[in-house]
Amino acid sequence: MAERRLAVAQVADTPRTLPARYLTPSDVAVLPGVPIETVYQWRRKRTGPRGFRVGRHLRYDPDDVRAWVESLMEGAAA
Repeated sequence: MAERRLAVAQVADTPRTLPARYLTPSDVAVLPGVPIETVYQWRRKRTGPRGFRVGRHLRYDPDDVRAWVESLMEGAAA
């Protein structure tokens, strides 16, 4: 699990532009085809992609979600 966090942290250290749109928890759930409650569980357990709050709304950076998925794929290949 530490490797996954490291991969996401490495992406966070590189300068980048703002995405056209941040993802909602529903958007994140659709990508791997999981229930939205699973996305909230990932957040509570700190095992999913890094999210942030805009007021009371939870949002995800598409680059962080992509890095998280890639780290899962790397872990599966090992």
